[in-house]
Amino acid sequence: MTLMQVWGCLVIWIVCPLLGGLPLIRWVTYALTGRNLAKVGTGNVSVSAAFYHGGKLAGILSVLSEAFKGIAAVLIARYFFPSDSSWELIALIALVMGRYWMGKGAGTTNVTWGMVVHDWKASLLIFIIGGISFTILRDKTSGRYGALILIPLILALLHPHEGARIAFAVILSGLIGWIYKKIPDDLDLRPQEAKSESQTVFRFFRGDRAIVSLDRQLDPNKVGQKAATLSQLKRWGYPVPTGWVLPAGDDPQPLIDYLQPSIEKPLVVRSSAVGEDSEYASAAGQYKTILNVTTTEALQVAIVRCITSYDEPAAVQYRRDRGIPDASMSLLIQQQVPGVFSGVAFSRDPILQHGDAVVIEALPGEANRIVSGQVTPEHYRVIVIPADLETNSNSLDPSWVIPDNLELPVEGNGDVPPRLIQQVAYIARQLEARYLGTPQDIEWSYDGQTLWLLQSRPITTLQPIWTRKIAAEVIPGLIRPLTWSINRPLTCGVWGEIFTLVLNNRADKLDFNQTATLHHSRAYFNASLLGQIFLRMGLPPESLEFLTRGAKFSKPPLSATLKSTPGLIRLLRRELKLEADFKRDYERYFAPTLSKLSNQPASELSPVALLERIEMILEVLKRGTYYSIMAPLSAALRQAVWKVKDEELDNSQTPEVASMRSLQELANDARHLLPTRERTSEGSFLFATLAEIPDGESILERFDQWLNQYGYLSEVGTDIAVPTWKEDPRPVRELFAQFLATGKIAENEPQKGRKNQDWKVQLVQKRFSLKGKVTEIYSHLLAQLRWCFVQLERLWIESGLLSEEGDIFFLKLAEISILIAGADLELADGISELVRRRRSQLEQDNQITNIPALIYGNTPSVAAFNTSNQQARNKLQGIGASPGQVEGKIKVLQNFQVLADIDRETIIVVPYTDSGWAPILARAGGLIAEVGGRLSHGAIVAREYGIPAVMDVHNATQFLQDGQRVRIDGATGIVEVL
Repeated sequence: MTLMQVWGCLVIWIVCPLLGGLPLIRWVTYALTGRNLAKVGTGNVSVSAAFYHGGKLAGILSVLSEAFKGIAAVLIARYFFPSDSSWELIALIALVMGRYWMGKGAGTTNVTWGMVVHDWKASLLIFIIGGISFTILRDKTSGRYGALILIPLILALLHPHEGARIAFAVILSGLIGWIYKKIPDDLDLRPQEAKSESQTVFRFFRGDRAIVSLDRQLDPNKVGQKAATLSQLKRWGYPVPTGWVLPAGDDPQPLIDYLQPSIEKPLVVRSSAVGEDSEYASAAGQYKTILNVTTTEALQVAIVRCITSYDEPAAVQYRRDRGIPDASMSLLIQQQVPGVFSGVAFSRDPILQHGDAVVIEALPGEANRIVSGQVTPEHYRVIVIPADLETNSNSLDPSWVIPDNLELPVEGNGDVPPRLIQQVAYIARQLEARYLGTPQDIEWSYDGQTLWLLQSRPITTLQPIWTRKIAAEVIPGLIRPLTWSINRPLTCGVWGEIFTLVLNNRADKLDFNQTATLHHSRAYFNASLLGQIFLRMGLPPESLEFLTRGAKFSKPPLSATLKSTPGLIRLLRRELKLEADFKRDYERYFAPTLSKLSNQPASELSPVALLERIEMILEVLKRGTYYSIMAPLSAALRQAVWKVKDEELDNSQTPEVASMRSLQELANDARHLLPTRERTSEGSFLFATLAEIPDGESILERFDQWLNQYGYLSEVGTDIAVPTWKEDPRPVRELFAQFLATGKIAENEPQKGRKNQDWKVQLVQKRFSLKGKVTEIYSHLLAQLRWCFVQLERLWIESGLLSEEGDIFFLKLAEISILIAGADLELADGISELVRRRRSQLEQDNQITNIPALIYGNTPSVAAFNTSNQQARNKLQGIGASPGQVEGKIKVLQNFQVLADIDRETIIVVPYTDSGWAPILARAGGLIAEVGGRLSHGAIVAREYGIPAVMDVHNATQFLQDGQRVRIDGATGIVEVL
């Protein structure tokens, strides 16, 4: 390379970007109009913005200024590299980069005129081909990207042997295409607000087609959600009346001339504003709908009336109240359906806010009679449980006709045929499934032959959707204020860190504190927020349920996946390093902290020292929470990817399984010390007998050692309000007595470690083993945390601040910190009343039955909770979590307890399972749980003991009764009442 060419490189990469960033368009427009393009419209300083906001003269001068830049860049490159034309394209690339990063524009005009100087033949061909295509298609997006494709394609045809030139043409086109995705365009603004002398040209270059039908794929950001949804439903195969869209600002005359309404074929004109019928606002009744349009003149009037309704004071105030920016309103014109019966349907009950009922209001005649509020419609409720959709028709199947063999229970009577009501309910629930579980408000009309869909939109009052299905595994049962004030920030904070790792700055506006909440003292996760987060991550919105419960995947948008690829790679790196990171943190944080805690019991500390100890534990618990989330998800992901069966994995090292195995071995060693008669004694008598016989003392010492090793476990490992086995050893003493009386339970003996595992199983096994280690550390830390609060409670009971055991768990962590600091005397004076009120509320919540798995929107009433609309069936469907079939008698356990009448003929039914339920499972013949999945504690223990288990049988403790005989299939998840 010569010295001249070196200088050329420097000039191109320094001067061309500066030239691109030179704000000539902004200066010209400001000089002529006084308007700063960077602060009006979209903020995009472009030629189209100059035409829109500055008028024709500003636009023409802007074109000339940008043309000068493009020509100058090419001539600079040609001066330094006269024999290498690829440098001219490099100069344009540098110019475009400066235009975007400094000048807030795309550089389209620069490249257009630069290409004319670079190769006029290629430019002419691009202009002719692109111009013809745009004129015919009248689609701005297609015209833009078509021209970008033509640049390298035509240069390749004209100069097939110049590889570098073609390569840089591809880079140039790709760069501009990327910029198009990044910046807004003033061509998307409302043409009627542009400068009057620019409106004709502006409308043409918008590129909207004269006639847009619902058969096309439509963009809700351009034509509104209502029209876009109906076009989507139509393309899915649902019955939607033929319709057309008049985009905002388009000339309505071509469409009016084309439609020619008549008495025989009346039309309906409806609004389709941007923001209307969205997930956040319905705008129901805010804009005009004109029916029975039968003449061309009436159509013209209807269009004007509908458009002007956008600017009526009530509509403007509605948008302001909901933070919806003023945008534009397209119109939706459809053939009017002659309704024999019409109505609306809610796929979920908006009053109860939970359950499987579809609520329908209907009447003979047109649909507008229902929504007008001037007549009282007939009211129906139809029960549609998920099995009705999954068994008879895939919920995402485009076939929308209800199967002949499916009869859905209908509540309500009237003139509308029951089968039509069932069909409406079926299609409403299908659409809900289509839209990823978001409840839908649909408007429908039946003409005597076809059930037509007139509208489908989210029920905005039923957002967000709260799910208990996963939360009930993480922290089951009734939750006291202290437990929640600790668990919620820990869990939400760690989830926030994981999501931010993937999303980076796209997570800025997400409030991760809204990930979880309490409804009537039960934990629920925000399914709507989690779905939104997973979609942003480029993952299906059901990802969390897939990983924890085996739910089916849907396909996420490819663009979101590509956008999140760097973040997903970062998350994958974390997953691959998980074991090494845990080992490092174990040596650096977990082991030293646990050692320090064990060397100084909490009983020796003052309230101030206890608070310092609590804060230290919480700091380490935050790290532990990260692993308690990542390890199970990593294990589930690996198992799903490598398709490893549950029975191929060894969970024997998890604390709940290892503790039971160790206790069984101890009981077997003690059997020969006692006569057969005394082996069947109750726990308290048995331990007294062992203390009096030779060698019995060694058994008791070993039991105490066992209790020291596993005493940190409790009925609910994640709830510090629940006593540990160390504090209340009666349940495990009774279990020890049971093991001593029966010896090894052959069929229920934990399975030994698997051998000869292939490499796939080994990869998954590593994560399951890590999960067991994490559970042990996490449970140890929670137990130490509980013991701190128990000691603090003792001190406060002695001082008279608290009245009885358990009071402290009705306070929040922040309140405890304030009380220790003595910073709020009013709080201290009212602490008794505060605890009494919260105790009373927990007792009321404990009386609630039929806790719904899903809650839509705000908290429903207690009465709604206690109303079950699911009918008892002979077969219940859940998640198969431990293979095998067994018949037995039901024993319903609402709370953890040790009962002597549980044996291998007993199938226990529980609301949830945690590590503390292992003593019960070790003696049972089968397990049915209301919540949980294949990776829950109950499922793991059941597989280790070879017990068939079915999880996620909603309200099983209500439907099944003691003494009923059932057959359960742990592979298919079916519970059959015999």
